[in-house]
Amino acid sequence: MKKSIQILVLTLLFLTPLKAKAGICDTLGDWYCTIRYNVIETWNEHSYDAYVPLYAWHNRLTYDREHIKKYNENPWGAGFGFSRFDEDGDWHSLYGMYFEDSNGYGETMFGYAFLKNRYWHDIRLGYGFTIGATQRHEYSYVPVPLPLPMVGIGYGRVDLQAAYVPGIKNDGNVLFIWSRIRLY
Repeated sequence: MKKSIQILVLTLLFLTPLKAKAGICDTLGDWYCTIRYNVIETWNEHSYDAYVPLYAWHNRLTYDREHIKKYNENPWGAGFGFSRFDEDGDWHSLYGMYFEDSNGYGETMFGYAFLKNRYWHDIRLGYGFTIGATQRHEYSYVPVPLPLPMVGIGYGRVDLQAAYVPGIKNDGNVLFIWSRIRLY
C-alpha cells in the first residue's frame, strides 16, 4: 500500500501544470524538470510504436545451472508506446509492455525511456535509461520502481533495444531485449 501511494505521488508530480515548473525545479532539481518536460513533449508530439519482447538473457556468471534450466528466456508478449525524436536526434518514449517473465508469469513494464543517439549513415546507436515501474507476481503485482540503463540500435522505423536489470546471485542480472517498430 505504501509503495502504491509513493508511485501515485510521483505520477502526480509529473502531471502537475507547467506553471508550477519553477517551484518544483527549485525543490527537486533540473534533472526532474528535464525529464518532466520531455515526458510532456512526448505525450503531446509523438508517433506510435509497437514493442515485441524478444529475449531475456540471464547472466551465466551470476546464476547456477539449476536456475538457468528452470527459467524462461523467451518473454512472449507485446507492447505499445508513443515516441519522438528531439532536435538533437535523441529518442524519447512513453511505453507499456506485457510479457511472460522468467518464471512463466505475466509481467508489465511501463514508463519513460530516453536514448542519446549517435548516427552513422542511417544507423542510430543510442545509450540512455528507462524509468518507470514493473509489476511481478513475486510482489503481488504492486508496482515496483524500475530505473534501468538502456541501449539501442536502429535503422529507419525499426530498433533493437535492451535494458539490463541488475541483481544478486540467482536473482536479477537479466538483459531484456525487445524490438520497437514505429507504426506512424
